[in-house]
Amino acid sequence: MVKRGETLYSIALDQGLDYRELAQWNNLSDPNRIQVGQALRLRAPVGAAQVTPITAPGSVESRALGTQPQGTQPQAAVGDALKTEPKAGKRPYSEENFAAMQRGGETRAQPAPQSAAKPAPQAPPQPAPAQDDDDKVDWGWPTSGKVIAGFSEATNKGIDISGKSGDPVLASAGGRVVYSGQGLRGYGKLIIVKHNNTYLSAYAHNKELLVKEGQTVVKGQKIAEVGNTDADQVKLHFEIRRLGKPVDPAKFLPDRPS
Repeated sequence: MVKRGETLYSIALDQGLDYRELAQWNNLSDPNRIQVGQALRLRAPVGAAQVTPITAPGSVESRALGTQPQGTQPQAAVGDALKTEPKAGKRPYSEENFAAMQRGGETRAQPAPQSAAKPAPQAPPQPAPAQDDDDKVDWGWPTSGKVIAGFSEATNKGIDISGKSGDPVLASAGGRVVYSGQGLRGYGKLIIVKHNNTYLSAYAHNKELLVKEGQTVVKGQKIAEVGNTDADQVKLHFEIRRLGKPVDPAKFLPDRPS
């Protein structure tokens, strides 16, 4: 349920989601129009349409003799006799051939004896992907200033880093920009980068935003400039969120040279 003061942007951030996907899942044409108490879907809806399985090349499809595979057109029939012979066995149309096929006479090509189908060769088993692949992110510092406020679950959902107005803000890791704007109260000009299904990072109070939503960025790429939008001083507020929950960035960022 939507709580007082929440926006679609803040809900998406808290859930580790792209707000555009969240809007799509809930059929919201305007992300700014949600109401207190409104129930929102936080997962992609399961489509009603079923996907027809595709037979892999070289595999043998099992079905009852004389039936057609689902989704294919039935073979053309003459009377009650199906044309099952190969193209080489077809005869040119004539009254004699047509009458003979209706009688089941000798002019109808006899089907070739079927040989037992050999089972398709089994592909070698593929190694299962590592369970913690989404936990492997190559993090880097987003700016070069000093940490002036550490992480606190109660009062600070990230860390604050000092800087001069216009200093570069760098992508802490590669990913896709899922938000670039000023629609989240208390964050000023904000950029959110989604790195995988587990992690995203947020960069707040910027002076200028240099990347757009949907853009792919690489680690170390300049994405913004340090500023003081919606803040009492020039600084970068930096967050790392795991499955939408804020975590201490100091536990993920590399040590700086002393």
